[in-house]
Amino acid sequence: MLRRTILKQRQPSKSCLVIPKYTYSSFKTAVETAEKLISPQSTTTTTKFQDPFSIVSHEMSNLAKSIANLIGSGHPTLNRVSSYYFEAEGKNVRPLIVLILSKALSKIPKSERNRIIIDEFDVTEQEHIKGTPKYGQESIAGNSVDDSLSPLNILHGINPRIILDPLSKPMDKLPEMDKLNGILPKQRRLAEIVEMIHTASLLHDDVIDLSDSRRGRPSGNIAFTNKMAVLAGDFLLGRASVAIARLRNPEVIELLSTTIANLVEGEFMQLKNTVLSEKDNTIENDGQIKNIPEATGKVPTEKHEYRVNEQDIVDHETNVQAAFEYYLHKTYLKTASLMSKSCRAAAVLSGAQDPIIENCYQFGRNLGLCFQIVDDMLDYTSSDSAFGKPSQADLKLGLATAPILFAWKQEPKLGDLIARKFKETGDVEIARRAVEKYNGLEKTREMATNYCMAALKNLRSLPESDARSALELLTNSVLTRSK
Repeated sequence: MLRRTILKQRQPSKSCLVIPKYTYSSFKTAVETAEKLISPQSTTTTTKFQDPFSIVSHEMSNLAKSIANLIGSGHPTLNRVSSYYFEAEGKNVRPLIVLILSKALSKIPKSERNRIIIDEFDVTEQEHIKGTPKYGQESIAGNSVDDSLSPLNILHGINPRIILDPLSKPMDKLPEMDKLNGILPKQRRLAEIVEMIHTASLLHDDVIDLSDSRRGRPSGNIAFTNKMAVLAGDFLLGRASVAIARLRNPEVIELLSTTIANLVEGEFMQLKNTVLSEKDNTIENDGQIKNIPEATGKVPTEKHEYRVNEQDIVDHETNVQAAFEYYLHKTYLKTASLMSKSCRAAAVLSGAQDPIIENCYQFGRNLGLCFQIVDDMLDYTSSDSAFGKPSQADLKLGLATAPILFAWKQEPKLGDLIARKFKETGDVEIARRAVEKYNGLEKTREMATNYCMAALKNLRSLPESDARSALELLTNSVLTRSK
């Protein structure tokens, strides 16, 4: 059986911390196994796809246009900054997964999708019903994702005739063929919301990380300013929040809203980087060490559960395991939380039962972890032009990702470099040589493979279909991608 780290929500201890072990001797073996898993069992019911995009090509080709309708502002410069990243060619993995998964979920018989009342009608055909639906009827037809919950003059503080609410523009009418595609209007909107949240995080991350490129051109903070990039990210989150509310499903609202908080929590974990970081009462700001104001005691504050106290006497293996758990938890919050919760939200909107919903969540979680672990590996191996953003930057930013953690397991003295975030002259070069010496990249690839295989297993809970085959191929491509 494949083994993966389960994040412990308690103080690390020697008895409960075990480094993930891998039963696959090589990456080649894992890929061959994955290929067997995604091979259609019946040529009459499934098709082998070269491009998963083709399954939802209409929805994906209209994604940027639909998002533009959602983020419109009365301020032209704000519109320009907010839409900047949508102009460039991105991976669009998150909305693609939501849309294909939604299509795959539609293959479950309707009799087994009765957890909620399913809204099967295109929003442009619905009769607008006043008022907010009661819980348990939040997906009933008539409550369009384009309808405001409050009067527009209240939302904008201005005569609605003067300003057009971009969130009230109707979605493009779906052609007859797309109605048969099985993707619900609220699932389409979900895909757009997910990409808005992700793009907002990119604008913020590029400011935090001092990035100078994104998707093959100057990053938002360089093309405009730090302040404009931050404000545009905030604006996108605001627009996304309104769109989330208009899905009119409390469970989905809760899921998507927590992803925004998760992204911030993950970023704070990355600022500290690892349980081995120096004192908790200091932070690094532009290369300078800054003291954090002491807490007054009026608001309770708790230490992070992954903290290793300086007075604790722990062995090297326990330290490494604690650092791996910290890394995986941070990776979940920064990357996998949005994938996992959006997949769960798509399943909730489909009306599927709890076991399917849970498998969809686990699929997104495993795929998200795989995606980011591969990203961390590519940071060591890809060029800037191939990666679309600055590569080989993690060590320079002081980030201890899987490759260096695997090397540290074999060479304990690397812990000093990790703790000081590779700040001293020669630290980065020493770390790179250690990763090469101790096969850190190969072990990281095996780690990503385990999560890929787990995600493929989760997909087996869905009925066999073209959409599921496309998801399986997409999952495998995340593992083997080069950018």
